[in-house]
Amino acid sequence: MEILNEIILQMIGWIEGTITSMGPFGIAILMAIESCNIPLPSEAILPFAGYMVSKGIFSIHTAAIFGAIGCVMGSIPSYLIGRIGGRPFVEKYGKWFLVSRKDLETADRWQEKWGDWAFFICRMLPVVRTFISLPAGILKANLWKFTIFTFLGSLVWSYFLVWVGIKFGKHSELFKHIWHKFDAIIIATFIILFIIYLKHHFKNLKES
Repeated sequence: MEILNEIILQMIGWIEGTITSMGPFGIAILMAIESCNIPLPSEAILPFAGYMVSKGIFSIHTAAIFGAIGCVMGSIPSYLIGRIGGRPFVEKYGKWFLVSRKDLETADRWQEKWGDWAFFICRMLPVVRTFISLPAGILKANLWKFTIFTFLGSLVWSYFLVWVGIKFGKHSELFKHIWHKFDAIIIATFIILFIIYLKHHFKNLKES
C-alpha cells in the first residue's frame, strides 16, 4: 500500500509539475499520453488545470481546448495502429497497449449501436475513452469523422473536469480542511479503487 501510495503521489506531482512549467502545452502532452493507451488519468490532469484557471494563470477555454487537442494527438497513432495492423494484430499484441479482446468487443457494441457517434460518446466516458481509438482504426472509420468526434467529445470531457478543478480552486481552503481531516481515508479509498481497476483490467488481458 505504501509503495502504491508513493507512486500515485509521484504521478500527481509529475502532472502538476508538467502543467506548471509548460502551461497549456503541458496539458496537451499529458492528455496525448493518456490517449495513447497509457494509464495516465485525465481525472488527475484536467482538474489541476482547472485549479490553475481559478488562479488566473490561463482561461477555462484554453485549458479545455488544449486538453481536447492532446486527446486527438494521442488518438491518431492508436487509430493508425488499429487500421494498419487490423484486428488480428491488435488481438495478438493489444495487451502491450493495455487493450484486451473484451475491450474490443465493448467498442464493437458501442460502434454497432451508435455508429460514428460512438467516438463522440465514448470520449466522455471514463476508461472506455482511453481504448476506443484502436477499434476505430480496426473498423476503418473515416479518419476525419473520427478526428472531429474525438475532438468534440474530448472537449466536453475537458470542460467538465476543468470546471471541477475551478470549483476546487475557488474553495481550496474548505477542501484543504476536509483533506487534512480525512486524508488517510481518501488516499486509502483511491488506492483500493485503483487496485480494483487494475485487477479487473489485467484479468481481461489475461483472458485475451
